[in-house]
Formats: sequence, C-alpha cells, structure tokens
Amino acid sequence: MADEDKAKASSGARTPGAVRAQPGRYLYELARIDPIMGGPAYSTAEGVCVEGDKMMIALMRMPKGTGAVAHSHPNEQWIYILEGTFHATVGGVKHQVPAGSVLYIPSNTLHEGKAGDDADVLFFTCKDTSHSLHGIKAA
Repeated sequence: MADEDKAKASSGARTPGAVRAQPGRYLYELARIDPIMGGPAYSTAEGVCVEGDKMMIALMRMPKGTGAVAHSHPNEQWIYILEGTFHATVGGVKHQVPAGSVLYIPSNTLHEGKAGDDADVLFFTCKDTSHSLHGIKAA
C-alpha cells in the first residue's frame, strides 16, 4: 500500500483497513491498496475497499470451493461478478450467478454464497455507508 493510503486507511473509514476517500483525491489504484478480509468472522473473500461519504466499493476474490456463511447487514449491497460463478442464497432463494451478472442484496436480508468448485470468484461490490463492509454472522 502506498504510504498515503496507509495513513488514510484508518482515518474515518467504517471498515477496519479500508481506505477513506479524501477531498480533492479522485483516483485510487486498487492494486496499491493492502487487502482486507471481506467478512472476517464469516467469509473467505479478500480484497480492497475504498469508502466515500455515502458509498463504498470493494474488489474481492473468493477462492474456489469456499464462501460466506449466512449473514446480514443494515446496508444494501450490489455484487457484480467479474470471474467465476457465485452460488448464492438471498432471503431463502437460491441463485447461480455467472460472470457478467449482478446480484442485489436488500438491507437486513439474510444471505450466503460460495464460489464454484472449479474457479475463484472475483467480484466488485458496492454498499451504502450506513454500516461497514463487514456484515453480522447469523446465529
């Protein structure tokens, strides 16, 4: 991570390790930002996260055959699959989400997902900043 990003990673970000967008700075090189766990208590996804005032984005990789157990969060989420196939259950409904598709997770909706056994899943996700990137593992 660039020294500038290290200094800003903890200055006001809701998600530990995420980079907080700064006034006058418009470009964030994701390859230069240290990765964080997408859901340390419930998910194998790892990648980078940048938070603005009202939205956050993350680019995450979930290794093949692994995933996230049931969890929810108070912020809504969009997940765009770039590579692989994501097998998800949202609100009790199962979905097979191929690359090029987007999955919507409403706020406070129980969901889980897994990368297929044949390939990692690379996904871009966007959430509002009413909560952090991390969700709350179901009991």
